[in-house]
Amino acid sequence: MRAAIYARYSSDKQNDASIEDQLRLCRERATREGWTIVDSYSDRSISGASLIRPGIQNLLEDVSAGNYDIVLAESLDRISRDQEDIAGVYKRLKFAGVQIVTLSEGDVGELHIGFKGTMSALFLRDLAVSVVRVFGTNGGLN
Repeated sequence: MRAAIYARYSSDKQNDASIEDQLRLCRERATREGWTIVDSYSDRSISGASLIRPGIQNLLEDVSAGNYDIVLAESLDRISRDQEDIAGVYKRLKFAGVQIVTLSEGDVGELHIGFKGTMSALFLRDLAVSVVRVFGTNGGLN
């Protein structure tokens, strides 16, 4: 099975070690499963609230080109925290015959998309409320 790894962290308060840790853990899982890692993609210090991220866009283009059988990530919220976006990514990958597997959720299916998508959307909403309370602005997190 040909696999791609996707890793992301969202804040400049985090560091590149987060990406390296995610990639390492995903490589270890792929090795245990006997999957071949073809490539990895990452987005550093970019929110999962939008798909306007170079790493995820490049991944989606390569998925459409038929380069992978599996997309592997640490958790579903690394791919996206937006309900509509994660559902769209899932739909595109499923149409291309590509499976999403995460270290947290395992093989991702429709129920994961619904539940985790909702939880991620609630996280973003709560984060926006906290930012307004602390800084007096929502930082664009509507």
